[in-house]
Amino acid sequence: MCEASGRCGGCGEAPVRRRAAPACSRPRPCVKCGDGPAAVVIRIGDAFCRACFREYFVHKFRAMLGKNRVIFPGEKVLLALSGGMASSAMLRQVQEGLSRETAKRLRFVPGLIYIDAAAAVPTEGAVCGQSLVQREQTLTRMEALLQETGFPYYLASLEQALELPGSILRRGPGGDSEPSPSYKAAVEGFIQQQRQEEANGDGGTSPAGLGTQDGPAGGSHAHLPAAARTEELLRLFDAAETLTAKEELLQMLRSHLLLHTARTQGYTKVMTGESCTRVAIKLLTNLALGRGAFLAVDTGFVDSRHGDVTVVRPMRDYMAKEIAFYNHFFGVPTVITPPLHAKRREKTSIHRLMENFLLGLQVDFPSTISTVYRTGEKLSVAPAESNGELQRCLLCLCALDIAGEEELALEPTLVKEDTGNGAESRAAFIPLLCYSCRLTFKEMGPPATLPPYVRTEAQRRNCRALMKQQIQEFLLEDDEEEPGGS
Repeated sequence: MCEASGRCGGCGEAPVRRRAAPACSRPRPCVKCGDGPAAVVIRIGDAFCRACFREYFVHKFRAMLGKNRVIFPGEKVLLALSGGMASSAMLRQVQEGLSRETAKRLRFVPGLIYIDAAAAVPTEGAVCGQSLVQREQTLTRMEALLQETGFPYYLASLEQALELPGSILRRGPGGDSEPSPSYKAAVEGFIQQQRQEEANGDGGTSPAGLGTQDGPAGGSHAHLPAAARTEELLRLFDAAETLTAKEELLQMLRSHLLLHTARTQGYTKVMTGESCTRVAIKLLTNLALGRGAFLAVDTGFVDSRHGDVTVVRPMRDYMAKEIAFYNHFFGVPTVITPPLHAKRREKTSIHRLMENFLLGLQVDFPSTISTVYRTGEKLSVAPAESNGELQRCLLCLCALDIAGEEELALEPTLVKEDTGNGAESRAAFIPLLCYSCRLTFKEMGPPATLPPYVRTEAQRRNCRALMKQQIQEFLLEDDEEEPGGS
């Protein structure tokens, strides 16, 4: 019997060669200043001391905003915080960019929002969420963190998404169809306004000098939603058949609640904290979910699908490793909540499977994440064919990517076991959804369990489509020539 243990390879194989440790144990110098010892190695050959690493981190954030020129001076920007590492690092960058000690300060007006989704977080076996004590502790910690910033903040719970109006699923005014104002003209106007305020004795108030603000429910302190709403939300997630559908449902409710808060509070931009690692995972995940037509919208720096509110992702150039080291070195506070796939098997959803796949490759091939990310950067957003509401998906608000339903082989499988009638039947929702949302909708349970605002908007769109069909013969087509025209 051969001996396979120890250093030998076993069965007559050659001994396994191990890489010898370097003879010199002297720490590597910083590649930027060359004086201090390196504290972190981002990539092979990129070793930075703490001071240079901080400068590198701040410069990358400012360069991302300056290169795209999407956020104008004086504009209200809503920062979506989850308490995780990426969004907490984003908040720290905004705080430092608005401080008076900064040479070139950021000029927008920030606001903060935290959405408590603890009720939808499952434990082993069922969707039962965190206990009331755990939710109160998390909300208290997040409220203390938001109060320290001095920015206006809003505390929302995922249960509030069940009370949204149907108008949240309609594209607002603005977007690509309207010409955007000049960034240079906006900067000059902002500077002139500041000079006038200084001349009038206002002292040139900073955008950061704002007091705290109550949450969307009107209370000044964090409080839990009603038990009936929590039970309704849990029934909604219980009706979803797969964890992939629950992940998509959670993401949809969060985005709709963010959009509603931005619109009601007057914010025109929303900042999210997706890192380069998260963007790469999302790119391959959405590709597997059938969202290939919307990859540039879902993972790009700018997401303007909503028209009046634009979503920007300023952290998409940072690796998760960079963010973790920055938070560790400079004491950025975080509030970690369990994700949707906690305490489950590894291959429970497409999201988790793709995340483990990419992170596993990243261990042996350190350029995996950056390669996927750079490949996704080459994608461009195709202009929407129409801004009409009937041309957009009911759930994700992207332009419908299915031309004819008679050519869709997937439709017979989507309407099976459909016993409903009228607007509440499953077949009534199919024409309103894009290809990816049709796949997810198939696993979301009966239509009666959908949020009320989704059912209301679907019924309104179906009624308008039926009305248009009835008067179709009296309508003039766009390409139809006028009588007597040449």
